[in-house]
Amino acid sequence: MTALERIEAHDKLTGAARYAFEYPVEGVAYAYAVQAAAGKGTIRSVAASEAMALPGVVAVLSCENAPALKPVDDGELALFQSRRVSYRGQLVAAVVAETLETAQEAARLLRVEYDAEPHDVRLDVDHPTLYKPDKVNPVFPTDTEKGDPEGAFSACAVQLDATYTTPAQHNNPMEPHASLALWDDGRLVVYDSNQGSSAVRDTLAELFDVEPSRVRVVAPHVGGGFGSKGTPRPNVVLAAMAARVTGRPVKYAVPRQQMFATTGYRTPTIQRVRLGADAEGRLDAVLHEVVEQTSTVREFAEQTATPTRVMYRAPNLLTSHRLNRLDVPSPSWMRAPGETPGMFALECAMDELAFAIGVDPVELRIRNEPATAPESGLPFSSRNLVACLREGAARFGWEGRVPAPHASAPAGRHGLGGREMRGMGVAAATYPGYRSANRAAARREPDGRFTVRIAAADIGTGARTTLTIIAAEALGVDPSRVTVEIGDSDLPKASVAGGSSGTAGWGTAVFRACQAVLAAPEGVEVTVDTAEEVRAQDDYARHAFGAQFAEVAVDADTGEIRVRRMLGVFAAGRIINPRTARSQFIGGMTMGLGMALMEESVMDERFGDFLNRDLAQYHVAACADVLDIDAVWIAEDDPHLNPMGSKGIGEIGIVGAAAAIANAVHHATGVRVRDLPITPAKLLPAL
Repeated sequence: MTALERIEAHDKLTGAARYAFEYPVEGVAYAYAVQAAAGKGTIRSVAASEAMALPGVVAVLSCENAPALKPVDDGELALFQSRRVSYRGQLVAAVVAETLETAQEAARLLRVEYDAEPHDVRLDVDHPTLYKPDKVNPVFPTDTEKGDPEGAFSACAVQLDATYTTPAQHNNPMEPHASLALWDDGRLVVYDSNQGSSAVRDTLAELFDVEPSRVRVVAPHVGGGFGSKGTPRPNVVLAAMAARVTGRPVKYAVPRQQMFATTGYRTPTIQRVRLGADAEGRLDAVLHEVVEQTSTVREFAEQTATPTRVMYRAPNLLTSHRLNRLDVPSPSWMRAPGETPGMFALECAMDELAFAIGVDPVELRIRNEPATAPESGLPFSSRNLVACLREGAARFGWEGRVPAPHASAPAGRHGLGGREMRGMGVAAATYPGYRSANRAAARREPDGRFTVRIAAADIGTGARTTLTIIAAEALGVDPSRVTVEIGDSDLPKASVAGGSSGTAGWGTAVFRACQAVLAAPEGVEVTVDTAEEVRAQDDYARHAFGAQFAEVAVDADTGEIRVRRMLGVFAAGRIINPRTARSQFIGGMTMGLGMALMEESVMDERFGDFLNRDLAQYHVAACADVLDIDAVWIAEDDPHLNPMGSKGIGEIGIVGAAAAIANAVHHATGVRVRDLPITPAKLLPAL
C-alpha cells in the first residue's frame, strides 16, 4: 500500500469541511450551561425570573422543569433529572436564547441555591471507600495472580519496591464538544462532534424513548477527541432536550473551561510496582498494584496494570486495581487508557532495576522477553519488541550513552543559560490489537466508480483516507475511483473510534464488502456484517509493540528540562498509509512529552474543583517543545489479525513516551522523579 494524502485535506484547508457547530439551520437558538457551585449536596431552588426577563431568552432548563429522560448506564447523561449535586462543576441548569451572548448573560443571572454537604476529593491508598471493581475497562479481570508473587519477591536476590503517581489529565481536542440538535416531525437530527455516530444514536434513542430509526447523528468531520468523545457526553443530551422543549434547533458548544468537569479526564493513579530478579536481572516476580479514582455518578475503572500482564517473562505475577469513589467528575477514556499510566510505572521500574544491577536498560528488557503471553499463556500473533529495541538503539546512537547517571553537572557545559546535563532514556510500549464487529456497504456505480458506506468516524486520524486505500486494494482499482462515506448514523452501523480498533474493525467490513460487490450487478448495494468472522477468530495474544528513546538536557541551575530528541520504533503489523501513520505515531509521542513534563489537572480540595481549567494554565506540548522527533516502523507480517494484516496505531505512540523521558532525566541528573509531571519544582531541590 502506498502513501496517500488525506482525502478531505482540501475541504479542511478551505473551510468547506463543516464541524458540528457550523451547520446552517433556520431559527437556531443557543444554549449555555450553568455548573454547580457546590462540591456536594442538593439543589434547594432555581430562581429563573431575572434570567427569563432578559430580552431574547427563550427557556431555562433545570431540575425544576426538565422533561423526564429514560435511565441509561451512564449517570452523567441524566441531565437535570435530580436535585442531587455529585461534584462541583456538574451541569445543573441551562439557558436557551436567541444569541450565544444573551444565553451567557442570562446564565449569569440565574440563581441556584444549594444545601451543601462536605465533599471528599482526595485520592488515598488508605481511603475508607477503597473497593475492588468487578472489572476494569473494558472487560478485563480486576486482579490476576500467577504463582506465588509475594513469596517469590521476598526470596529474590534483587528487589525493587517503588511507588509512582500520575495526576489527572484532561483531553483537550481543538474542537470542543459541540452539538446542534433539531426535532423534525418526531425525528431527532443531531450534528455532533463524537467518535461514533452509531453509539450516540443508540444512546439518544434510549434516553428520549424513541426508536433508533427516528434518530440521526451526523459527524463527518471531528476536530479531535483523544477518547473524550468516545461515548456521548452531556452536551448532546442538553442540545436535544433544549430543542424538544423550545421546538427550535439548538446549538451548544462546551466552553473550554467547562470541559474540565463535564467531558471526562484520565484518572490520577497511585501505582506500587515490585520487581524481583536475580543478579543478572532475570525477573522472577512482578507485582503491580494500582489505586485510582472514580465518581459517585458512574464507575470508570481504568485498566492501568493490564499491560504488565503481557510485557515480561516472570513465573510469579500479580496485578490489581482498587478504586476510590469520590465527589469528583467521572473519569473516562483518554488516549491509551491504562497502557499510558501503567507503562509509565512499569518502564520506570525496569529502568531503576537496570541501574541497580548495572545492566543496560535495553539489554534488561531483551533478557526478559517472553515466549508466550505471561499472564494468559496464549501465543502472540506476532511480537517484535526486541527488534524495535535493537533498531531503535542503533538509530538513536545508544552505544554512545554513558552507562551511569551523572552525579553532577559537567563543568563548563552551558546550554539553557546555565550548566547543562544530558541523558538518554528508553522505554518499551505496547497496545492491544482489537477488532470489533462492523457493517459496511459497497456499490458499483454506472460510471465505473465505487461507493463504500460505513458509519465510521474520522477524528483527525485519517480514517477516511485509510478506508479508501483498503477499499481500492480489495477492488483492484485506483483510490481515485473510490468514494467512502462515513460519519452518519444512517450508514451501516460501526463501532466507535477507540481502542485503536478503527482500521482493523471498519477495515475488515469495508474489505469484505468490496470483495462481495465485485460479484454483484452494477447499482446493487452489497452489505456485509463481520460479527461472525470476529467471533470465529483464533485465540492469540494480539498486541502492537514499540520502543521509545529520548534525549534530554537539564539545566542544573534552574531545573528546566528540554527534550532534544525523541525516536519511536514500532511493530504494528502492516502500515496501511505511511503518511498518516507517521503523523499518528509522532502525535502520540508529543502527547507523551506533555504528560512527562507539563500536563496536570490540579484539584482544589477546599472547593472540590480543578484549578487550572483552560489552555493558559493546563499546558500541552507543542511542536516547539521537541526539537527533533521521528517515528519509524519495522516490517511485520501477521496473518492472525484481519484481511489487511494491520494493528492499531492511534494510541501506542503515547505509551512509553513519558517513561522514556523520565528515565532520560534520571540518566542526566541521577535524580529519580516518580511523580508526574517532572517539573523544575520537583527536580531542582535534588540537583
